[in-house]
Amino acid sequence: MTPKPPIQEVFPVRYDVSLLTAEDFYLFNEGNHYRIYQKMGAHLVESKGTKGTVFGVWAPNARRVSVIGSFNGWNSQSHPLQARGSSGIWEGFIPGVDKGTLYKFHIDSTQHGHTIEKADPVGLFTEKPPRTASVVWDLDYTWNDSAFLEKRGAVNSLHAPMSIYEVHLGSWMRVPEEHNRSLTYREIAPRLADYVNKLGFTHVELLPIMEHPFYGSWGYQTTGYFCPTSRYGTPQDFMYLVDYMHQHNIAVILDWVPSHFPSDGHGLAFFDGTHLFEHSDSRQGFHPDWKTMIFNYGRTEVRSFLMSSAMFWLDKYHCDGLRVDAVASMLYLDYSRQPGEWIANKFGGRENLEAIDFLRHFNLEAYKEHPGIQTFAEESTSYPMVSRPTHLGGLGFGMKWDMGWMHDTLDYFSNDPIHRQYHHNLLTFRMLYSFHENFVLPLSHDEVVHGKGSLINKMPGDDWQKFANLRLLLAYMFAQPGKKLLFMGCEFGQYREWSHDRSLDWNLLEGPLHRGLMTWVQQLNRTYRSESPLHWFDNDPEGFEWVDCNDAPASIVSLLRKGKEGENPVLVVCNFTPVPRVGYMVGVPAGGYWKELLNSDGREYGGSGSGNMGGAEALPEKTHGRPYSLRLTLPPLGALFLRKA
Repeated sequence: MTPKPPIQEVFPVRYDVSLLTAEDFYLFNEGNHYRIYQKMGAHLVESKGTKGTVFGVWAPNARRVSVIGSFNGWNSQSHPLQARGSSGIWEGFIPGVDKGTLYKFHIDSTQHGHTIEKADPVGLFTEKPPRTASVVWDLDYTWNDSAFLEKRGAVNSLHAPMSIYEVHLGSWMRVPEEHNRSLTYREIAPRLADYVNKLGFTHVELLPIMEHPFYGSWGYQTTGYFCPTSRYGTPQDFMYLVDYMHQHNIAVILDWVPSHFPSDGHGLAFFDGTHLFEHSDSRQGFHPDWKTMIFNYGRTEVRSFLMSSAMFWLDKYHCDGLRVDAVASMLYLDYSRQPGEWIANKFGGRENLEAIDFLRHFNLEAYKEHPGIQTFAEESTSYPMVSRPTHLGGLGFGMKWDMGWMHDTLDYFSNDPIHRQYHHNLLTFRMLYSFHENFVLPLSHDEVVHGKGSLINKMPGDDWQKFANLRLLLAYMFAQPGKKLLFMGCEFGQYREWSHDRSLDWNLLEGPLHRGLMTWVQQLNRTYRSESPLHWFDNDPEGFEWVDCNDAPASIVSLLRKGKEGENPVLVVCNFTPVPRVGYMVGVPAGGYWKELLNSDGREYGGSGSGNMGGAEALPEKTHGRPYSLRLTLPPLGALFLRKA
């Protein structure tokens, strides 16, 4: 049996030092305190020449709360906190407790005499998992990204090109000669920035970096809503990563999970011996899919907690956007539930009115305080006006993931080309709704896990056809209105399904097809960014026009992407079969020479080299209701991008 360390000599708790004011109590209990991280948790202070830490925690149903830690031998009797009126908050100043001290809150519950040890819900740093103690820390850091922050409103504009590289930090790149360890925040910063800039992405989106006990949850089962995971370094190390990205003109989006949280004993669940953060009724408070707990959005203090978490990452870590996970599970009371397993709202409906109100407040506050950021909803249903302003009845998000496009498109591409003519509507259906929201087109991590296989292995045919199909899929994504998102490894044709426990297979880039695919992604990004018709009206019907979406027998579509007035449009023609089409007529609005901007069948991309020798002259022949036409050679499983010179 390991003996407890001796209790170190420290001063007793003092209650004459407080960070909380009457206004803080009022706002927190009312649900309108959006910066509780400034007052609660653990804060290093100096009072009357004595250095120490002020601790504060919300535990309204506790009869006693104390701080235990490495400074007092984890003794629950030596450092009790004081209840602050009727606020439910306990607070106290402990002299001598310095940065780096491990601690938890020991809670004696009024319910059934429970005693519980909990990590700090507002803690800034934790021990490296699987250890679970919080760590007294500060957020001191000198930022060098002011130039980027001044322009990020333009970078995040709906008119701007937005090509997002989605990354799981722990498995993007590892160090195999050091027991396959993940890179640290500081190690990954230059590597990731150089790679993202080389390939032409504008943003990175990080799977949740908030602390999480179960690594296999990829961060989506969050316990530390105010601390980056210590697996890769300190809070300052993560600040360095964001700062480095900004200095290299890359915006950073963080995944944020206010939809549910795990039931781990040190976390938020049953926090003070009662269902504090979660609903007490399992029909509202337990998530059947993930076996996790659901926040009680109707509880005002929970709203203060979650709002403060969102603002924290925007305020302190300078992130440029928050992608809210599993929004659909928040919106509907019957999400993944059978009849009798859920409780209707006060009007008898299935909508979670408190969650809807919370999301609207979150978006209002986020954009008010940080006008240059964007918020993104992963919302998989047809809930209306997700990315429309709250004053019009919307949820207020800036953008929404187009899950329908993703499912339809992958379904289409999974078909052997000989059968694609019978599934042509899967390609074209999204244009019936594509401007109802501000959409991001996602090919995300969710499509390459849990037995779904890698993106390249969803493509039919032999190796050459698989890569041709994937180049065509990406071309069609970049041709469609909407911002773009691609998960790591898909850009070079990772064969194996993604695993969080290993690095991407970078050795594949020794093969010409993989290198060619990466070059193709690089050229797509460059063209998307440089040709304004491909991005300016990404979320406006003014920027899109079908040329011909009805040639199902040949499995060919053609479309125009249009820019600002006076700009020549970009023509995109896609051939979804391995049959080359010679002399294929496509109507265009103007005569003259149309230059071939991109050809997915180029030899440098691993293609066969079929094409139009750099472009074609538009002839005065009416086709597709247009006065001119191009006679094109359409490469097999290929896409062409052309623009009038």
